[in-house]
Amino acid sequence: MSEYFLLLLVGFLYTVLFGGLSYFRREGLSGQFAIEALVLTFVASGLSFVSSYTIHPVLFLILLYVVTMRVRLLVDFGNSFASRGKHDMAIRFYMLAARLWPDRTNRLILQVNQAVLCLQQGLLEDAIRQFTEVLGQAGHGYLGVKYEAAAHYNLGVAFRRKGMPSQAVAEFNSAIDCWPVSLYAQGAQTALKQMLQKDSPGDHGDQASEDR
Repeated sequence: MSEYFLLLLVGFLYTVLFGGLSYFRREGLSGQFAIEALVLTFVASGLSFVSSYTIHPVLFLILLYVVTMRVRLLVDFGNSFASRGKHDMAIRFYMLAARLWPDRTNRLILQVNQAVLCLQQGLLEDAIRQFTEVLGQAGHGYLGVKYEAAAHYNLGVAFRRKGMPSQAVAEFNSAIDCWPVSLYAQGAQTALKQMLQKDSPGDHGDQASEDR
């Protein structure tokens, strides 16, 4: 099999498989993702066809992944710093991710994690505003079920810390309804039991990092 044809095959399979995963995660099909992956595929295979230069298919696959998943990778880096209390570094990674042309799904993922960081910093008003904005767009089909459940749960935590129990209960129930078998649903159930018992131990917002 010729090198340029192999690169074409790798690029098309990558686009179809990762695009399909996004669909099953209920994030919708990203036209931007497909365009970026296919442009890189045609450029790499074209160079291989007209010149002696070629790129190993494994390296090409890594390149495709880094370029098309750049926003999520940067969000994950930011989350790792946020989990260690290095909020300034987390903010820098989030800001860089925002500048690298995220599509609608990745913008929402970024905003969820920025809101979680606000929650960790005690900026309840900012966290509530951002979570509310994200959930307001959930019905458009670009927010995966994982991030919708995370947003509902962490918004419930923010409402609870702000002394708004009825709103907190509504969001915890929404997290359970959204994804009943998730860790967010389990956390919501625990929080509801604590509220029912009028117990108020410290809450901890969960960072919503993407599973690969």
